[in-house]
Amino acid sequence: MSTSRGLPASAPERIARRFEIEAEVLAIRPLGRGLINDTFAVLTSRQGYVLQRINTHVFPRPEQIMANLLALTELLDQADGSDVRIPRLILTWDGAPLTRDETGEPWRMMELITNTKTLTRLETAEEAEAVGHVLGTFHRTAARLPLEQFGLSLPGLHETGSYLERLRRALAAHEAARCAAVETLVKLIGQREHLVEALESARRDGRATTRITHGDPKLDNILFAQDGAKAVAIIDLDTVQPGLVQHDLGDCLRSCCNRSGEAGTACFDLETCEAILAGYAEQMGGVLSPAEVETLYAAIALIPLELGIRFLTDYLEGNRYFRVEFPEQNLRKAEIQLALAADIERKEARLREMIAAAFT
Repeated sequence: MSTSRGLPASAPERIARRFEIEAEVLAIRPLGRGLINDTFAVLTSRQGYVLQRINTHVFPRPEQIMANLLALTELLDQADGSDVRIPRLILTWDGAPLTRDETGEPWRMMELITNTKTLTRLETAEEAEAVGHVLGTFHRTAARLPLEQFGLSLPGLHETGSYLERLRRALAAHEAARCAAVETLVKLIGQREHLVEALESARRDGRATTRITHGDPKLDNILFAQDGAKAVAIIDLDTVQPGLVQHDLGDCLRSCCNRSGEAGTACFDLETCEAILAGYAEQMGGVLSPAEVETLYAAIALIPLELGIRFLTDYLEGNRYFRVEFPEQNLRKAEIQLALAADIERKEARLREMIAAAFT
């Protein structure tokens, strides 16, 4: 028997013993729906832990990831006024933040935050506002952290122009895969190229400030209290690095506001968006400048376009980055994201009104 990516079933138990857990390990089982890292829950007689094998095909700098996480946890421990948790790192017995297995693959361990749950979709305005609150709190607290202590754990993240260039190369290299569906998506992307440099242009001319970002604040990465609608923690911190919080907010809204997910017609839900913006602005209203607030609509419109570009590229390249359950899944995901981008464009006027109201 083996786990994902050819991992022997006994490997997680062997690796878990290398970390500083003094209690007896009772069980180890796969955890979550992650598309990139192999993740396991380690249950002991005292508490639970999360054991992960870092996918170095996606994250080629695991040491930088762990350096960022160590800096983040140390600095947040010293910060006052944050009611949002992040997982505590568990070091190896010799004090290292990660270990490597016999094949050189890196592993790390964190605490399992108990009495929490993840949501597959937001059902109430209270839940949506809580999402905005937890992301805004993370950004507000992280805004006080010194940028020089953080490196790039995933170089190229949200460099939309680079993603577009890679798509063009993939289209040229895989002419045989250019079916009618692909051609339709290429046309939709071309109609929105004006968005590609919107945020980078704002950064260059001083309308957007580089801060510490989460990098992947989708709904799956927010933990809610088991007995209520309060968001209490933000997890999956591999992509924490200097960047633009606009990207984070846009990605969070993309994840939460497409109510149909990967089934049915993509539709950007304005009520959910309004509640998330309210929770976020409560924390970040005094941090973002008026010029930065002006860039938020561009971020909301850009992220599904960017992800659509990435899904389509991966489909053309043979589904090497995102895990898929069937060969056309990335093509289908690209269609959904670009349909979502089109729906956001149709709702631009209302979205701009919501942003202005939230930050006034």
